[in-house]
Amino acid sequence: MRTNPSISCIIIDDEPSSQNVLKHFINETPVLDLKKVCNNAFEAFKFLQLNQNIDLIFLDINMPKLTGLDFYKSLQNPPRVIFTTAYPQYAVEGFEVNAVDYLLKPIAYNRFLTAINKVISSEEDSIVKKGFLILKENKSLHKVHLKDILYIEAYGDYVKIHTIHKTIITHSTFSSFIDNLPSYFLRTHKSFCINLHQLDQLNGNQIQINEYKIPIGQTYKQSVLKALNS
Repeated sequence: MRTNPSISCIIIDDEPSSQNVLKHFINETPVLDLKKVCNNAFEAFKFLQLNQNIDLIFLDINMPKLTGLDFYKSLQNPPRVIFTTAYPQYAVEGFEVNAVDYLLKPIAYNRFLTAINKVISSEEDSIVKKGFLILKENKSLHKVHLKDILYIEAYGDYVKIHTIHKTIITHSTFSSFIDNLPSYFLRTHKSFCINLHQLDQLNGNQIQINEYKIPIGQTYKQSVLKALNS
C-alpha cells in the first residue's frame, strides 16, 4: 500500500550543476525526501554514519580521490543506489553492485522518473518476498514476520508494532512505515493500521483483533468496508 510514500535520499556529486538538476527533479517528485547534498564520498560517509535511515543514494561515479563505485562498495549495509555519470562505460560495473538504475548525464526528467519507479517496485517486492521486517528498537534489532503483526499504531516520532508475541517501538513516521507494507495492511484511522489477516470482528466503528479494539476513523470507513467486502 502506497498512498503517501516517502523515500529519503541524498545526492553525492562534486559538480554543482549536476547537484542542481537532481535537486530540481527531487523537488518535483513528491515521493522523494532530500536529506543532504554531499560534494564528495568522504562527506557522504560521515553523514551516513550518523543517519542510517537513508533509503536511496544518487551517486556520481566519476569523483576525485574516491570514485562513486569504490565508495559504494565500501559501505557495509548500503541504501539502494542510482548511479549518475557522463561516462557510459561505467554502466556495466554499476549494475554489478546491484544498482537500481544508471542515469547518463544530461538527465531527462522522464528518465529520472523511470528510475524512481524501479526503486518503488523493488522496495515493495523485497518486503513481500522476504515476508519479514528488521526493526530497530533502542540498540536491538528484531526480526518481525509480517504475518505476526496484529496492528500498527502511531506514537509521536515513533511507531508501535503490535505483534502476536510482543510490541516493538521503532523510530519512524507512521505514514512512511505503513507505506512500505503489503496491500493486506489497511489503514483504519489516522493513527492505526491493521493486518487484515488478523481481523476477528467489526463492531460499528471498531475492529476487534484478539483482545485489542482498533478505531475506524470517519475518513477511512468507506475504504475499510470496501476492503472487507472485496
